[in-house]
Amino acid sequence: MKTPVLAINYKTYNTSFGSKAIEIAKAAERAAREYGVEVIVIPPATEIRKLVESVSIPVYAQHADPYEFGAYTGWLPIVALKDLGVRGLLINHSEHRLRLDEIATLVEKAKKYDLETLVCADTPIAAAAVSVIKPTAIAVEPPELIGTGIAVSKAKPEVITGTVERVRGVNREVILLTGAGISTADDVEAAIRLGTVGVLVASAIMKAQNPEKVIMDMASAAARVYKGR
Repeated sequence: MKTPVLAINYKTYNTSFGSKAIEIAKAAERAAREYGVEVIVIPPATEIRKLVESVSIPVYAQHADPYEFGAYTGWLPIVALKDLGVRGLLINHSEHRLRLDEIATLVEKAKKYDLETLVCADTPIAAAAVSVIKPTAIAVEPPELIGTGIAVSKAKPEVITGTVERVRGVNREVILLTGAGISTADDVEAAIRLGTVGVLVASAIMKAQNPEKVIMDMASAAARVYKGR
């Protein structure tokens, strides 16, 4: 994973599927090319193959299960996602929570298949605990702010600075992102100035009237502030 990072969680909005999902991914690809930012798209499992075949930027899965091929009805094996062409996995989002031991198992399985991992954590202490597992990246996301339009960088900046301090005391290498309520380019700028290297964003893009403009504005801000900090 390169830095700075703009990771777009599609969730399961009506824009997360079909032609709209591809349009947003292509806009993300244009932003990555124009600004030199690592723009990652994270679609529902049903859309992964289409996006992998449509764009050159990283496509992550929203979740995975630590299984090989076999009799696992209803589960989503990591090995199958690898075959689809994903670059990495989103793990432990607040809408799909896991125990620490489950996170550890998924991170280790992902490493086996050379997949990146972006693990969500809700507090600085949780982020520090996750950092011991050595994922590729951690996104700190207080769940009470997710989807509110109130960015954690504004409402609770101490969560970001506290996460940076605690995690760096354990792991100097893991990439740190800010999530929860990221709505504007100003929020991206604030997140990077507070010590992380990018953001995990969802509704601000997926529910926007003009998703491409939001993506471009956020990518531009990330590139400018990251370069100048």
